[in-house]
Amino acid sequence: MKSSDGKMPNGFLFAALEAAIKKPGRKDLALIFSEREALLAGMFTSNRIKAAPVKLDMKRIKTGKGQAVIVNSGNANACTGKQGMMDASEMANLVAATLGLKKNKVYVCSTGVIGKPLPMDRLRQVIPGLVRRLGTASIQDVAAAIMTTDTFPKVVSKRIRIAGKTVTIAGVCKGAGMISPHMATMLCFILTDMSITWSALHAALVCAVRSSFNRITVDGDMSTNDTVIIMANGMAGNDVADEDSVYFQKFSSALSAITAELSRMIARDGEGATKLVEIEVKNAKNQEDAERAGFTIANSLLVKTALYGNDANWGRIMAALGYSGITLHEDKIDMYINRVKLVRRGLATGKESEATAALKEKEIKITVDLRLGNSSAKVLTCDLTEDYVRINAEYRT
Repeated sequence: MKSSDGKMPNGFLFAALEAAIKKPGRKDLALIFSEREALLAGMFTSNRIKAAPVKLDMKRIKTGKGQAVIVNSGNANACTGKQGMMDASEMANLVAATLGLKKNKVYVCSTGVIGKPLPMDRLRQVIPGLVRRLGTASIQDVAAAIMTTDTFPKVVSKRIRIAGKTVTIAGVCKGAGMISPHMATMLCFILTDMSITWSALHAALVCAVRSSFNRITVDGDMSTNDTVIIMANGMAGNDVADEDSVYFQKFSSALSAITAELSRMIARDGEGATKLVEIEVKNAKNQEDAERAGFTIANSLLVKTALYGNDANWGRIMAALGYSGITLHEDKIDMYINRVKLVRRGLATGKESEATAALKEKEIKITVDLRLGNSSAKVLTCDLTEDYVRINAEYRT
């Protein structure tokens, strides 16, 4: 999938090639480069087991600056000890040396199999050539190179007007399995030519991630490598925007729209999935209850398999609510599948056949109205199929 306009922000170059990291036959190494030093903000997995590149990037991003990101698929470089840290540093150093940059201006991301060392002999040979190819690839090539079990590349871009200047924001991500907050299992790189302060850039990213990548789940599992990095190089030429600027909210809203669209792509592409499912919990006692209820329903294997089987088994949803630990009153709960009201005040409405027909659509919305307060939350997920088991049973083969 591509963005509607396909436009890229000024000053960013891309490269991609095949390094045969896991198996030959596809591009699996990519480079993103800003022609001008950029401000960088990022968010990383909350998993206490973190991959070597995550540890490296978390240290470097404290400077708030950078110029390049090298990414590989096929190998997560996680649980690889001191050698993994040395390998991640060497990848960055090879890029920096070839580009003539300081080492701390290069970031590293990896995705793939956990527990295996990187094939550094091959990477040492191909990384200088990758750098020399900058400008020969597109952001779609980067999206394809970072895929693992994804079935399509995920790219979105938008343009906004800031004080008479055109500002472009583009996002590229990968993710299909091990998707659960915080953050959902993914790599995401967002590029913009906006001129903005670091604090405003970081604030906009936190807001965008909270309402998008932290509201999706495919299987309830969280990776060791989750990373979102945003780069802003200021080459749109607009006056520098801070959090008090009249243009900050416009930028923040556009960024949130991009991450929301990428999130929908990830949920739609859940491993083996046939349906995109949105769960909205309304009128909960508080925000925590709304989110907890949404994720409990979304992660229920019984709910997800019923959705796959076109079975409007609302009792499974009700049971998930009951064990979620939230405040509720059974006799107040209303429930909908798409536009069909399946439950009214905790009791069946007799419309299961209509709800079953609604489940045959490719996009499903489950709405639960708790009728207790004013808080609500939306969570994106997908159904669970035999293919999910097959994909993950064969992941290392």
